[in-house]
Amino acid sequence: MARLVKNKGRRITPLPKHTVFHYDINYDTNIKGDCMMNTIINENLISFKELEIKIYDYICELGREMTQIMLEGYDTELREGRNKKEYRCKGSRSTTIKTVYGEVEYSRNIYQTVTEEGKKAFIYLLDEALAMDKIGMISTNLAEKIAETVTEAPYRVTAEMISSTCGQSISHSGVWNLIQKLGERISEEEKAVVSEMEQDQAKGTKEIPVLFEEMDGVWLRMQGKDHKRMKKQEMKVSVMYEGWEKDGKKNSRLSNKTVLAGMEKSDIFHQKREAQIHRKYNADEIKQRILNGDGGSWIKDPYDPDVIFQLDRFHIYQEIKRKIKDKEAEKRIIELIGQKKIDEMLEFILIYADSVENNDETDKTSSNARKLYEYLNNNKEGLLPYTERGIAIPEAPANVVYKGMGVQENQNCTTITLRMKHRRMRWSPNGANNMSKVLYTKENRELSKTIERYTDGLIFAVQMQEVIKSLSAAKAPKKDGKGNPYVDRIRCHMPLFEGIQTASRKAMKKAFGY
Repeated sequence: MARLVKNKGRRITPLPKHTVFHYDINYDTNIKGDCMMNTIINENLISFKELEIKIYDYICELGREMTQIMLEGYDTELREGRNKKEYRCKGSRSTTIKTVYGEVEYSRNIYQTVTEEGKKAFIYLLDEALAMDKIGMISTNLAEKIAETVTEAPYRVTAEMISSTCGQSISHSGVWNLIQKLGERISEEEKAVVSEMEQDQAKGTKEIPVLFEEMDGVWLRMQGKDHKRMKKQEMKVSVMYEGWEKDGKKNSRLSNKTVLAGMEKSDIFHQKREAQIHRKYNADEIKQRILNGDGGSWIKDPYDPDVIFQLDRFHIYQEIKRKIKDKEAEKRIIELIGQKKIDEMLEFILIYADSVENNDETDKTSSNARKLYEYLNNNKEGLLPYTERGIAIPEAPANVVYKGMGVQENQNCTTITLRMKHRRMRWSPNGANNMSKVLYTKENRELSKTIERYTDGLIFAVQMQEVIKSLSAAKAPKKDGKGNPYVDRIRCHMPLFEGIQTASRKAMKKAFGY
């Protein structure tokens, strides 16, 4: 039985789950045509689910028609305003662009011109004006939706979700292609930033007293004919931040965190990491840099001796547990580290290794203990956290505090691991690299702006009134009849206009009079 609800003295009974709606709507009978909206209205018995689907389909069709008219209108403006001697019109060609409301088919003119080298070439002025060749014929909004979804779900799942919600069909290979192009574009930007740094043209101006840096590797399974025997490959991940800021009464968060990831060789990765710093900060004015890592040579070696290095606490305790199976010995080693008795701790490990040595070649107890000794001794200077060494650290800025480091494992998990290591996933080196670029860009909250740079070109200035006239005119080609009186009624809440204000969204707001 349905539950009764009180509302301003009236009793309202919620509708059963599968309620159908019987309605009688009065509308202008002089409106001609058998458009989709007429079909919806003329049905007198329909479930809300069906109603929603029909209205959604209608809105998507309306959006495609409006986009077609605006694109073709702008193409006409370009044709009429061009230098006719420089650009000879050679007719028109049809193409499509994928949008959040489906594929839009439209025609645009092709022109013959001469390049700077004196060679004959054919171009589309509309494509150049809208920068359609950056990552393919796909709108900014759809590219954002695909990229945001694929960072959480596999390619096939993303394709299914996009196809079911965006009024079109897109394959998993289409999603894959978008991510590859996007990742390649981000890699190109990284190289450009490195070039800026090498030419002393870095744009960073912000001055900070201390920069915290952490690095680690994430090992991924690789694709191949005999993938079961293929070795894993390491993805390098770094995070830099300025300290910690209060986030509520008890919690804190990293201040101005910036992540970088990729499958590059260590020297190239470090170039990009340093370039990232120079792009954001006045690197020469950073008084102290503090590095936290697992002791790998690729992490420590590129740094100056002035950089404070500390061995990551997680890796210290992880290695102790892996190499020492005797619980009492393990406990004692950890106690000595906690008491800052580093030399005594190292001596204890050697004594323990000698005590468990035997002639059994299969017994690795002693050799594992000696490996632990070697690992800790090689990173002896970093066994104590920087906060426990009596080192004078510059004062933290206002609203920022300095604490113990060790966030890299968590950053690996949230940025890379959850998307790229589970569900038996395997990657090609290029595929993994391109996905890592998209993932870290998202983690840096720069994904939308990055996609906009690669998809939004110059947006044409067409007044929406002209679009409305075209849609309403009898001469306008229609699949479901002539005219579209419902366009005049578009004055409702439109979430598209309330998101991040890209160039295309601003143009649409202006056109609609918002």
